[in-house]
Amino acid sequence: MNICVVGTGYVGLVTGAVFADLGNDVICVDKVREKIEGLKQGRMPIYEPGLEEMVARNVADGRLSFTTGLAEGVRKSEIIFIAVGTPAKANGETDLSAVEEVARGIARALNRYKVIVNKSTVPVGTGELVREIILTNQPKPVEFDVVSNPEFLREGSAIEDTLRPDRIVIGAPTQQVAMTLLELYAQLGRPMIITDVPSAEMIKYASNAFLATKISFINAIANICDLAGADVGQVIKGVGLDPRIGTTFLQAGLGYGGACLPKDTDSLIQTAAALGYDFKLLKAVEEINRERAAVLVEKVHKVLGPVEGKVIGVLGLAFKPNTDDTRQAKSAEVIRLLHDDGAELRAYDPVATENAKPLLPPGLRYCMSAYEAAEGADALILTTEWNEFKFLNLERVRSFMRRPVIFDGRNLYEPERMRRLGFEYHSIGRKPVIPG
Repeated sequence: MNICVVGTGYVGLVTGAVFADLGNDVICVDKVREKIEGLKQGRMPIYEPGLEEMVARNVADGRLSFTTGLAEGVRKSEIIFIAVGTPAKANGETDLSAVEEVARGIARALNRYKVIVNKSTVPVGTGELVREIILTNQPKPVEFDVVSNPEFLREGSAIEDTLRPDRIVIGAPTQQVAMTLLELYAQLGRPMIITDVPSAEMIKYASNAFLATKISFINAIANICDLAGADVGQVIKGVGLDPRIGTTFLQAGLGYGGACLPKDTDSLIQTAAALGYDFKLLKAVEEINRERAAVLVEKVHKVLGPVEGKVIGVLGLAFKPNTDDTRQAKSAEVIRLLHDDGAELRAYDPVATENAKPLLPPGLRYCMSAYEAAEGADALILTTEWNEFKFLNLERVRSFMRRPVIFDGRNLYEPERMRRLGFEYHSIGRKPVIPG
């Protein structure tokens, strides 16, 4: 098939590269000329394992191309995916200006029947909005249909999630229109669900809201475990063995961040309010998540006392491992709180340092390794669970530190192991390890 993907962020670029790898002719469109020129030269605007190789392979084979010309992409294609950003406004509502701009551009370029697919995460009702925009901006009447096909990609495993998704959701106005997407996805051999357009839009938000709820729920349980002397890790095992619950996203720590869960929970609360429903449960989920960085910093103060002048190393700046995305990263919150209290801060991340710099306070020392961050430190704080940190030589880390104290915001290490290695170790919802 001939496919146009508008937007070359995480969703758009991965979607375009995978469809090309499956044998389709794909043209990716973005209005940012520097990004398109970079892609033509093989430079990726994002870090995603395996993406650079997949893009290079399909560009070389002539199945994948890049342009700033939306009209060119629309006219060459049968299916047009809208995969532009939908950031949150100051009040939590979703900013649909980019989607609306693309819809107007599609309207002006339509030359024959097309299927227009909302791949961006958008509030319920956006499919109808896109349809109205195209209808009112067409120079002459051309038939088209609007479909909702929400993505369920996780940064760091986006290619795997695109090739082997848990489910493929297609919200279409008719069964006949849905068949176009079914044909496109058929070779993946994955479960597909066909719904109306509003239901597909709601599925995306309901999924992310539920995942956020699981995270905040177990973090609230971790708070109680801290007070009661229980072990949240054992609680998770006992609860997660219930097949109705499971252990996925049931991990205590610093809470959720990134571009999706914070934005989508906010958006669903605002959408519900606009429809006349006060989503109190989701508001509580957000409140618990907002407190997570402060909970960890409070532990730091209890152990170290005043942190002014103390050297503290922070391991991890990305909001999660295997990505360079620092949006809504809990590390930034932890660093800002400690910086305000006068701590001397160092930080290390395998790939996200450059993206993090504009978000962090001045005076922060950026290190080339975890060992450099540990040198002479009064404490280390682990904020991102990179595999690299899991396999550190902790004896070497301990030898570099002025005081061997680790605050583990992701429960990456086993307390008993830290005890054997001679660390003072504080994690989330588990008893602290105090040497001697």
